[in-house]
Amino acid sequence: MNDKISNLKAMFSAAVLGTVTMLSTVGAHAATYDITVDPVTIDTGTFVKSGIGYNGASPGPVLRFKEGEDVIINVTNNLKETTSVHWHGLILPFQMDGVPTISYDGIEPGETFTYSFPISQSGTYWFHSHSGFQEPDGAYGAIIIEPEKRDPFRYDREYVVQLTDAHPHAGSRIMRNLKMMPDYYNRQQQTFGDFLDDAEKNGMDATIDDRMAWGDMRMMATDIEDVQGFTALINGKSTDQNWTGIFEPGERIRLRFINSSAMAYYDIRIPGLQMTVVSADGNNVQPVKVDEFRIAVAETYDVIVRPKDNKAFTIFAESMGRSASVRGTLSPQDGMTAEVPEAREPALLTMADMGMNMEGMDHSNMAGMMNMDQSSMDEDTPAMMDMEQSETMEQSETMEMAENSCPMQISRRKNRFMNTVRQRVKSNCA
Repeated sequence: MNDKISNLKAMFSAAVLGTVTMLSTVGAHAATYDITVDPVTIDTGTFVKSGIGYNGASPGPVLRFKEGEDVIINVTNNLKETTSVHWHGLILPFQMDGVPTISYDGIEPGETFTYSFPISQSGTYWFHSHSGFQEPDGAYGAIIIEPEKRDPFRYDREYVVQLTDAHPHAGSRIMRNLKMMPDYYNRQQQTFGDFLDDAEKNGMDATIDDRMAWGDMRMMATDIEDVQGFTALINGKSTDQNWTGIFEPGERIRLRFINSSAMAYYDIRIPGLQMTVVSADGNNVQPVKVDEFRIAVAETYDVIVRPKDNKAFTIFAESMGRSASVRGTLSPQDGMTAEVPEAREPALLTMADMGMNMEGMDHSNMAGMMNMDQSSMDEDTPAMMDMEQSETMEQSETMEMAENSCPMQISRRKNRFMNTVRQRVKSNCA
């Protein structure tokens, strides 16, 4: 009798162990994803263009994994060009990183590549093409990884808020134009009227020095954004198309912000709601309450908001250069909207932003930058003493000529500039 009981216990234990083992094996593998890379049409409400997307849309699907799983993702290339998929921010074997010529050769037209890697982290991430300009042309999507253990904060529902800067020009055309003229897309360039206003405010000499300093760097004080003329989108929708997330008053809502832009930084605010930042780039952080935050290219931030009123709230993102903005809406029901804030005035860069202290600086002092003291170099490197004396004298004469000519050249440039200003003023007053 005891032997029968012992055998039954052993059989029961083996069955339970087998069941647990089977469940553990199942739990270690996520469902297999099948993704296609397709030509798509992108309609921003402002313009329509041909682009690239995943599973027939841009942005692509939200991929949801769980920490501890092994994922399998089959990517089929339906384009007429090579493509790739990079899993931004994920820790994985380099062969699965999706960067052509580094981790693999890419995915040729008509081919399917199988990505397989373990998930060893949690949080908000994204994926995108790493081939040519396919990512700014629409090839991007979101990734949510649930943690093995519960998050250290509570929320009732969540939404991905994925930002991008969609431009009517293809990425390859934008690059070609920028190579021809760096300020090709700068639509906020300073005018002659701005110069006169600055001269009246700061003085003519200071204003000329400022303009010449920027000219020496081949830059402008308005060079905050490399490309303007784009339409900002939230989850593929413009302000008029108005992406909307539904909530019940009193709920805690987790908003997973992802900046998938090629260039634009965004300043994010939700008028009437305070945001609690709980995660940055997939990593939980000490919660901090903010009214606004800035999100750079490729960054992710998770925030929690708790709207208590039965009304709509605007999620407002304006580009750092204030050339574009987009709104989405949190609402108790479809069709409700809230006021859209006016975009703020764009700022101007200063020399301090460029890491330079311009206080008391005059262009005539630039000659001093060319005054190199060779004595310490000679002491430390005796081999240089073998140089021909004539060559050394020739270098010294060249340096002296440069020192003497630099202030004269700058002075002549100032005079020419001032004459041009006077002529323009006279012609405007005539």
